[in-house]
Amino acid sequence: MKILPLAATVLSLSACLFASASAMAQDTQPAKAPIRNIVLVHGAWVDGSGWRPVYDILTKDGYHVTMVQEPLTSLDDDVAAAKRVIDMQDGPTILVAHSYGGSVITEAGVDPKVAGLVYVAAHAPAVGEDESDLGKKMPSYTSQQAGAIKKTDDGYTYLNPADFAKDFAADLPLKEAQFESRAQILTAAKVFSEPMKVAAWTMKPSWGIVAADDKIINPDLERFYYQRAHSHTTVLAGASHSVYESRPKEVAAVIEDAAKHAQQ
Repeated sequence: MKILPLAATVLSLSACLFASASAMAQDTQPAKAPIRNIVLVHGAWVDGSGWRPVYDILTKDGYHVTMVQEPLTSLDDDVAAAKRVIDMQDGPTILVAHSYGGSVITEAGVDPKVAGLVYVAAHAPAVGEDESDLGKKMPSYTSQQAGAIKKTDDGYTYLNPADFAKDFAADLPLKEAQFESRAQILTAAKVFSEPMKVAAWTMKPSWGIVAADDKIINPDLERFYYQRAHSHTTVLAGASHSVYESRPKEVAAVIEDAAKHAQQ
C-alpha cells in the first residue's frame, strides 16, 4: 500500500526535472541571427551615392547592402524601383530610407521579405496621408523661405543651389555640399502630394532617427511620425538633413540594431 505514493512521488519528481531541463534548454537557445540583407533608399533631389559612408560601415560588418536608385518621377515609379531591389534579396531584409524615401518604404515595406523599417530623417505618412499636407501642419525652415525650392516649367523641383549647403547639408564639408547642390536629381513635384495606399509601419517593427537640426523636414514632424509608429527612436543633436552622410556611424548603428532585433 505504501508503494503507490512512492511511485507517484518518483513520477512527480521526474516530471519536474523534465520541465526544468526543457526550460533550461529554451533559455540557452541562441537568439536568431541578425538579418544580413539591407536595402537603402534615398530621398528627393539626391541619389543613392550619398549612402556610401553607411554602406562602407555595414559591408565591413558583414551585411549585404544594396542601394535603390529611384527615378523620382512618381511615387508609384519609386515604389516599383524599391520592390525590384527587394525582390533580388535572398531572405529577410531591413528596408531603410532617408527623407522622401520614407514614403517609398512605407508602401514598398509591405513586401513579405521586409522584416523591419528604418526611417532616417524621413517621412512616414499613414494611409491616405501625403507628406506635403503633413509638412504644412508642421512646416520646415526651408519650406518657409521664399525661392528656396525651385520648380521647372514641366513640374520638377530642386533646391536652390545657393541654399543647399545651409538647408540640406550644413554639417557636411562646404565643397561636398556645393558639389551635391549641382548634382541634384530633379524630382517630380507630384511625389510629395501622392497619398499612401498602405503603411508598412502599422504591421512591421520600425526604427527612426530624428535629425535635430533638420531644415528640410521639421524635426517635430519626424518625432510625430516615429511616436505614432511606436518606432525605436534616436535623436541626433546637431545633425542636418544630410545626417546619413554626416553621421554614418550612428546611422549604421541604428540599422544594425534593427537587423539584430526585427525578427525577435
